[in-house]
Amino acid sequence: MSKDLMSLGRRALAAHDPALNLRYFCSPPSSSSAPPNNKLFVGGLSWSVDEKSLKEAFCSFGEVTEVRIMYDKDTGRSRGFGFVYFANESDATCAKDSMDGKALLGRPLRISFALDKVRGGPVVVPRLSNLERWKSNWSK
Repeated sequence: MSKDLMSLGRRALAAHDPALNLRYFCSPPSSSSAPPNNKLFVGGLSWSVDEKSLKEAFCSFGEVTEVRIMYDKDTGRSRGFGFVYFANESDATCAKDSMDGKALLGRPLRISFALDKVRGGPVVVPRLSNLERWKSNWSK
């Protein structure tokens, strides 16, 4: 969403209810997805998927250099997402385009280019009290 469009939306909300105070704790995302790179985020994984089966699912698109599945610290069970690293960006792009939405062990995969993890970076925190007030005022 462009900055102009978000600014217009905020002005429209403020015009409807000037007391409404929407707080933004970071700037709006510059685009809907991360720029292409060789690291893919893979969501929607079945609990039965392991690193070997995930690598086998993606190796036909190019050289897979690393596979990581995220596990819950307490239960040891998969959290349902992981990362697949390719040797080059074009193989990752091909895998993303081909596998996004396809089923693996009965569950559709959600695939996007992974974002670099930023520790201590800004976080968007919605103000539920403001949203509820906005909804009640808007419906009048």
